[in-house]
Amino acid sequence: MNVDILLYDGFDELDAIGPYEVFDYALGYAGDRPGRVRYVTLDERDSVTASHGTRVGVDGTLPDPEDAPDLLVVPGGGWTDRDEAASAWAEAQRGEVPRALSAHHAAGTRIAAVCTGAMLLAAGGVTDGRRAITHASAVEELRESGANVVDARVVDDGDLLTAGGVTSGIDLALHLVEDAFGAAVADRVATVIEYERRASVADER
Repeated sequence: MNVDILLYDGFDELDAIGPYEVFDYALGYAGDRPGRVRYVTLDERDSVTASHGTRVGVDGTLPDPEDAPDLLVVPGGGWTDRDEAASAWAEAQRGEVPRALSAHHAAGTRIAAVCTGAMLLAAGGVTDGRRAITHASAVEELRESGANVVDARVVDDGDLLTAGGVTSGIDLALHLVEDAFGAAVADRVATVIEYERRASVADER
């Protein structure tokens, strides 16, 4: 299970770091470490500054769709603040991230968005006609974009998964871990991070 988490300046720390920690623990518990998790950006750089000022090191760049990871995770951050310099909203205006996400989706990459990361997918047309959710502050924008908004903490629509606000990204990651490695591994991860899983996943596959 190879996971890339796509970072940009202004992403919300927990949107990315929460899932990263879940996947990292799971890969360690699954035996023979069957995969890797890493932080990537679109362009080569050493670090990214998150919305609350945390500087995060980058492991590499997002590969072309033909060399895509098993899972691409997109955090949100700063959407409603409309920060023109560093936020999910700024990335939506620039267009490079939405275009990359659209290309990966078209090529069959499984994509998971946390919080307003879903709005970057919406900007690329990925959520059009699809079941999805985002942070409560952006739900109406997601609906207006053409998504079929589902009132749930995590929505699993097959090759497209979305989660509501911030900590719901941990629920999303645990759901994916359970799918990949079984309930015992997911429960062990939840126990070690002392996280109580919340609500069922909206999954109609």
